[in-house]
Amino acid sequence: MHIILVFLTLLMGLAVGWSIGANDAANSLGVAVGSRVLTLRRAIVLITIFGFLGAYLQGSYVVKTIGKGIVPIDQLSGNLPLYLAMVAAFSACAWVVLATYWKMPISTSHSIVGAVAGAGLAIDAPVKWKMILDIFICWIFTPIGAGILGYLFCLVFKRLFYRIVPRKYMKVTMTVLIIVSGCYVAYSWGANDVANAVGVVAGAGILPVNMCIVLGGLAIAIGIVTWGYKVIETIGSEITHLLPIMAFSAQLASAINVHVYSILGIPVSTSHSIVGAIFGVGLTKGLRVLNLRIMREIIICWIATPFVSGIISFVILKAITFFMKI
Repeated sequence: MHIILVFLTLLMGLAVGWSIGANDAANSLGVAVGSRVLTLRRAIVLITIFGFLGAYLQGSYVVKTIGKGIVPIDQLSGNLPLYLAMVAAFSACAWVVLATYWKMPISTSHSIVGAVAGAGLAIDAPVKWKMILDIFICWIFTPIGAGILGYLFCLVFKRLFYRIVPRKYMKVTMTVLIIVSGCYVAYSWGANDVANAVGVVAGAGILPVNMCIVLGGLAIAIGIVTWGYKVIETIGSEITHLLPIMAFSAQLASAINVHVYSILGIPVSTSHSIVGAIFGVGLTKGLRVLNLRIMREIIICWIATPFVSGIISFVILKAITFFMKI
């Protein structure tokens, strides 16, 4: 039974990684595709490479938070760590896949945090509410900070770019800046979001952290390649039409925003960050250019995410413990 639980838990963690790649690939170079700087195929290749590098080089910070900072999974007795990790991963994955089908860029960070907390409540584990409160506060500031940075960057770069760069080099310079900043977004995304896939696996002690990160990074890469195009369409063109300077400003703002949280070990939403940044750069042209209907739908999904995944996780683990007399 123990071996089966280990296998299922690892499988669910990899499934979360796949769903992350499918939903969050757009956060990196979606705006580059929307502004027609990159083709969809080339964007997917770059996201895969730099997302994996971010996961491998700096993913361990947030893995520790997800694995032990919300519920001390490693301190639970018997097979409870495996049950909690398996159910939390399944619940997070189920909600992310559904949102991806709807083409909504939700937060896998919100989904896994809600799922871990819900599973912890189901077995009366000591949930670290102080950590959850700190994470929640950072969730609020993530899109706000990215929006402010995006707005300021766009204003500054609009003035500097056309003064400094000769006209004949403008197009190629902007293309390079958008691609480089998009790769930076992919890197910071990999560093933050790989924990959503394998944090609970590492916390349950199934595999060493480094091996978990490699497997999680590979699962994310498969998700990008197989289904990542769906949300890229929403991010790239349905929130607002992005001029190249706006795309660069949004990507740089989002990357810096997420990277800071990754170093601090805080699981934040790259979806919130890039959408907030796009909203910020869009404001430089006025509210009329923003698709407020899409923004409203995205925000509703954001709010629902931790609660939906948490309820799913709570109900499933409660049922398992009841019927199996754990």
